[in-house]
Amino acid sequence: MTSQLTLDRVRSDVQVISRAGLELSEYFDELDQSLRRAIPYRAMCAALLDPSTHLCTGTFKLGALRPDPVADARWGAIEYGEANPTSFAALAGRTSPATAAHLEPPSDDDPLFRQREFLEPFYGFADEARVTAVANGRTWGGLALHRGEGDRFFDADEVAYLASLAAWIAVGILVKRAAAPDPLHELGPAVLVVDGDGAILRRNSSADAWLDELVAAESHAGAASSIGALAAQAQSFGRARVDTPARMRVRSRAGRWLVLHASTLHGDDGVGEVVVTIEEARPPEIVPVVVAAYGLTPRERDVARLVLQGVDTKDIAASLHMSAHTVQDHLKAIFDKAGVRSRRELISAVFFDQYVPRMGNDIAANGWFVE
Repeated sequence: MTSQLTLDRVRSDVQVISRAGLELSEYFDELDQSLRRAIPYRAMCAALLDPSTHLCTGTFKLGALRPDPVADARWGAIEYGEANPTSFAALAGRTSPATAAHLEPPSDDDPLFRQREFLEPFYGFADEARVTAVANGRTWGGLALHRGEGDRFFDADEVAYLASLAAWIAVGILVKRAAAPDPLHELGPAVLVVDGDGAILRRNSSADAWLDELVAAESHAGAASSIGALAAQAQSFGRARVDTPARMRVRSRAGRWLVLHASTLHGDDGVGEVVVTIEEARPPEIVPVVVAAYGLTPRERDVARLVLQGVDTKDIAASLHMSAHTVQDHLKAIFDKAGVRSRRELISAVFFDQYVPRMGNDIAANGWFVE
């Protein structure tokens, strides 16, 4: 049994690490080294999730896990293609943010399916504990910890300890990192045709550049897990098993947001191959994610939305039926949460990677810059 002193020290370490502003690869490395002192395990898989769809946008593998495109694609297909009460998407809707496979009660949704069909044959893992990274009421990622043959199963005390760290784990994911955008792609969007397991069958001429952008995103595993997750979600959506379309937003290493979308091709034999597109996200798609990360109240979100549209204080007050003094109070709270000091810095924090590279371009008929 791990001593209470060690558990307290690890908790303190996690709090410090999460607020250190580390790049995600370094953050998860440090987190892995600390957690192992409290909860022994052989490997960790850290996943980043789109908070709106809970689709995986990238993974980091530590310990006995190594990036493997075949395994990564298979993981995505199982994670989003099969009903499982311990998937990150399912765990996001539960009261507790943590669980372990062998602690789950028997149910119609087999809690050991992923263990039996993927983790044991691919890696020899015998048990898995999971915790989601929850902040501001949204799920931003999760950790999966693995034990092998001969190891004891995770117990309830270890799961409860992981649950107590969920919010701090999320803080480390949400810490902002400044990065100058690379030159914009002058190519059109990527178009991929993939099979049900996420393996790429065909691609257009610009696809390699976009896949490189995904590989360069905040993930050790590259694009395979994201593409596999999208393909599985698209097939489930096409069969009306889920009501969430296969769509995710991913922030690249350069600080630019990408949007991935997948849909199924239907034939006489039903749902078949999946078409995946990758392109730059437009501000209306990314603002909800960025604003949600700041943890704004509903009224603060209303004020922030108008600020980002360039509305002045007097008109914000009139639009929201409040005094100018109240608007200023909300602005102060917004600036504190976003870590900025002015409207200009707030707008820069949200739109720098979307607007600045295009400044000076003509405006197209759709209201966006001409590329």
